Amino acid sequence: MAGEAAQHATQSIGTALPTGPSWALLIPILPLVAFALCALCAAFKVKSKLPAWITILSLGAAFALTVNLFMQVSNATVANPSVAIGFQWINVHWHSSVNAGGTGAQALLANFGVYIDSLTVLWMLFVTGLGTLIALYASEYMSHDLGAGYCRFFAAFGLFVFSMACLVMGDNLLMLYLGWEGVGLCSYLLIGYFYKKPAAVAAAKKAFIVNRIGDLGLALGIMLTFVHFGSIEYATIFEKAQPYLASLKAGHLSEIPLIVQTIPMLLMIGAFGKSAQLPLFVWLPDAMEGPTPVSALIHAATMVTAGVFLIARTYPLFVLNEHALPIVAWVGTLTALFAATIGMAQFDIKRIMAYSTVSQLGYMFAGLGVMTSTGAAFHVVTHAFFKALLFLCCGAVMHGFAGQLDLRKLSGVMKMKGWGIVGVGMLVGCLNLAGFPFTAGFYSKDMILAQAFTTPGMAAIGWILLLTAGLTAYYTFRVFFRVFVGPKHFEPGDELHAAHDRHEHDHAHDHGGHAGDGHAGSGHDGHGKKEVGSESRPTSEFHPHPPGWAINTVLAVLAVCSLAAAGLYFVKGSVGSEHGGWVGGMIHGSSAVWTAPGEHHEASGATEVVQHAADSHAALGTFLGQNPHAVMFYVSGVVGAIGIIVAFVLHLMGRTTAATSKADALLPAWGPIAKWAQNKWYVDELYNAIIRMPLLVLAHTFHLIDKLIVDGLVNLVGWLPRSVGAAIRPSQSGQLHGYAVGMAGGIAVLILIVLMVLH
Repeated sequence: MAGEAAQHATQSIGTALPTGPSWALLIPILPLVAFALCALCAAFKVKSKLPAWITILSLGAAFALTVNLFMQVSNATVANPSVAIGFQWINVHWHSSVNAGGTGAQALLANFGVYIDSLTVLWMLFVTGLGTLIALYASEYMSHDLGAGYCRFFAAFGLFVFSMACLVMGDNLLMLYLGWEGVGLCSYLLIGYFYKKPAAVAAAKKAFIVNRIGDLGLALGIMLTFVHFGSIEYATIFEKAQPYLASLKAGHLSEIPLIVQTIPMLLMIGAFGKSAQLPLFVWLPDAMEGPTPVSALIHAATMVTAGVFLIARTYPLFVLNEHALPIVAWVGTLTALFAATIGMAQFDIKRIMAYSTVSQLGYMFAGLGVMTSTGAAFHVVTHAFFKALLFLCCGAVMHGFAGQLDLRKLSGVMKMKGWGIVGVGMLVGCLNLAGFPFTAGFYSKDMILAQAFTTPGMAAIGWILLLTAGLTAYYTFRVFFRVFVGPKHFEPGDELHAAHDRHEHDHAHDHGGHAGDGHAGSGHDGHGKKEVGSESRPTSEFHPHPPGWAINTVLAVLAVCSLAAAGLYFVKGSVGSEHGGWVGGMIHGSSAVWTAPGEHHEASGATEVVQHAADSHAALGTFLGQNPHAVMFYVSGVVGAIGIIVAFVLHLMGRTTAATSKADALLPAWGPIAKWAQNKWYVDELYNAIIRMPLLVLAHTFHLIDKLIVDGLVNLVGWLPRSVGAAIRPSQSGQLHGYAVGMAGGIAVLILIVLMVLH
């Protein structure tokens, strides 16, 4: 990979950056203000929707400022980054001994400032935009919990967006780490929102602990960066990396120090943890125990893309290690395939979307690994819209059917009164996820697939990703055909009983059903009509309730945005990029810019892309002898169509009940494989056996050693004098007759000893 990378040079970023607009600091500050105000609402025991509207208005204002920042960046004649400093956060100076190998005066500088370039703006556009829409959705979705729980939810919501803004906008790695840990904390709080439900608490702890593993790698990478470059500010790091990039372009890999090549290996560990890649993916599916708005915002559109952002932001460092990007590519590819096989066998529609998220994140990492940072970023943007749409549609179903998410107990939902917008939104999301031709998901996925076949040595990755695309189309429309079309049928979820308990006790989250969302149709006016009775429980009193105006509005807007996002592929980038449309233009003006093999860009402004003379199409990979970028449109379209057709035949054609389909008859042919996939390939059980249980045994062993040996020795030292004192205490009673008896006894013993000696 480094041999090909050596043929391409990246943008030079100097340390003397211009000063950006100071009002850009309001973008992260506004969500923090929302957090503080929601906390005050909790303190004053507000029981209205005021926390939701505070959050919506704050995030909406942050989105407006981001749009204004985008206009300034896109209208700039030179696409150079700038920095806006809020205040001096950390400024530590010290002197190291020159004789001991130091360099004299050293300093650790980390300002609370924002790094403004097109990559920052690109990420913040969908973070703040989707954050505003999902907050509006949550205002209705969480209305069952008005009061302290409502305030707590939106306080954590605002704190999350603040943390994500710090992660993306920070001008140094310490700011990124602050946001990185902040979103981890908020994820823990929001996944475990229903803290009285054991499954939610366990999922929150699992997410927190697994992410700490990745965070250790990130922390070590940041430390090593400072040790070598003497700074954690992006501008300084990128400027000092330029000589190494020049050595890379010249093919002199031996001139790049080992410490520099180690940095990306550590950073990718953090990226794998936060973005749920193998082997650290197990936390994300369990995170579905949190409320659905949490799943949509944190675990589909924003937080899980932090790992992608980290690699994109530090791309100049990743290309300096010839093994780093291939590892990223293979881990992403295998994650995509592995998660897709699990998603095919699940019955919980929200969990299927979770595994789909893991799979699509794998696509993004594969895109970065095959050197199409533009394709990876484009897929981040399109995935953010259509996956948020899919999660929120599933949440609407869950909200209206008393927590029911089993695709074997729902059918024909789209045909029911009041569910048209949800059904259309789900269809739009499924078409994008399946990569149906001319949708946004089709174009973004195609860029990654084509580049995988183009990049020399990556054809195997291309074939695996192409197979995964077919599996994705199948399991996506498996959900749509089973739940939204077909014969009308529904069975309420477990929250039907919880609703009656809530009515009696007025505790919305004390008896939550699946995923802990705590919603039940009987708690609302029923607008639907039960079409087919349940075979497993009486449902004569249950009526599903369609979503209200807030949920429907958000779904409609996201559906339109998901469709309109396809147009971004045809919009020419503002800085002259010829590849990737609008997103390509945004990437072209950032540290993530890199000319992948087979791509040719025009130089524009301060961005200069040097194409090595040895780069020619003759040396590039092909797809069955054809140019991958020319034929992949048709190939991926056919593969996606095959997946949809198979899903139609197995799960819709001729189906008369919700519980069964033609696919059931094929399960015996797969033998134990189907059961293994349904049980998630027993990864959790494997981790429990080889990691958790040994650590648990080791912990108990050390506990016993500490209690019996360490504490035992300490206790023995204290026990001995106490015991001796207790034994001799009776001899010092102060009673004269006691002393006389003692003396007589002592004399008798002495006489006995003397007699024994004389004899």
